[in-house]
Amino acid sequence: MKVLVTGGAGFIGSNFIRYFLKSHPDSSILNLDKLTYAGNLENLAELQTALNYRFVRCDVADAAQVEQIVQERFDAIVHFAAETHVDRSIAGGREFVQTNVLGTFTMLDAARRHRVPRFLHVGTDEVYGSMKPGEFAREDSAIEPNSPYAASKAGADLLARSFWQTYQYPVITTRCSNNYGPYQFPEKLIPLMIANAIEGKKLPVYGDGLNERDWIFVEDHCRALDRVLEAGLPGELYNIGYGQPVANIEIIRKLLRLLDRSDDLIEYVKDRPGHDRRYALGTERIQREVGWAPAVDIDEGLKRTVEWYRGNSGWMARVCGGEYQAYYEKHYTRRGETLAAL
Repeated sequence: MKVLVTGGAGFIGSNFIRYFLKSHPDSSILNLDKLTYAGNLENLAELQTALNYRFVRCDVADAAQVEQIVQERFDAIVHFAAETHVDRSIAGGREFVQTNVLGTFTMLDAARRHRVPRFLHVGTDEVYGSMKPGEFAREDSAIEPNSPYAASKAGADLLARSFWQTYQYPVITTRCSNNYGPYQFPEKLIPLMIANAIEGKKLPVYGDGLNERDWIFVEDHCRALDRVLEAGLPGELYNIGYGQPVANIEIIRKLLRLLDRSDDLIEYVKDRPGHDRRYALGTERIQREVGWAPAVDIDEGLKRTVEWYRGNSGWMARVCGGEYQAYYEKHYTRRGETLAAL
């Protein structure tokens, strides 16, 4: 397959590219990414000279550039590109609407007109809003987004649905729970807590720390997307999750034990506005119709994640220092230009 991946320099996108090319060595990928603060080509450094991998810097909301790229003809598009951090969306949501809504429309429109046979739109469980104790969101559950980020992703999901309903364009949507694992930008809970704990800094915990999330190891998510790309039905929606929500404070305590640090580092801080209490996904459909199930439990996944961050302190230092952004701006000035090897 010849696959176009958007947002492939980010956390989940880069993990997917590595996984997909390892699992399908005869396939090729064009990675399209805007290279915002969360896009880091060091995540894919080992592929920079691979013959079946290319990179182009591109904003998915740039219709002219997207048109030029998509007309190259692809067998599938996997659409990760999105602004994703809830706190940043609360501080200012315009970029979220621009990328997540307009960018998704731009990709869908170009893909439909150029008859790309398969479009996989990667969404989030946050569009369902907060679940009650014991409640699990399923694909037919109402969407009730509570942050600008979640609302923008809900808008993207509805656009994807409309392209199937209106044009019978073969788009598939997935909604995944919270990911964790290697190469995650340290604004997110797990890498932030690992980084702070390693340095002996306080670990800021919103509210009472009892907000629950359905954590899934990123490799499990990549396997699920691979299966959906192969066996998912056009027009369908698939939830992807581990199925066992865990309170944030319990995740943090697990990390502290793995890092041999004291719970005294925990510091409770003022809760953020509109903080959803509980996310939980029912995943019966993907297990039944696509044949996927998660393989990495939370304890194993956290252990592997901590080991990766401990072994990649240089990556963390460069990400936190921002050197990679300065490099891209110096060496990569023209839109659509392929970046030289790092």
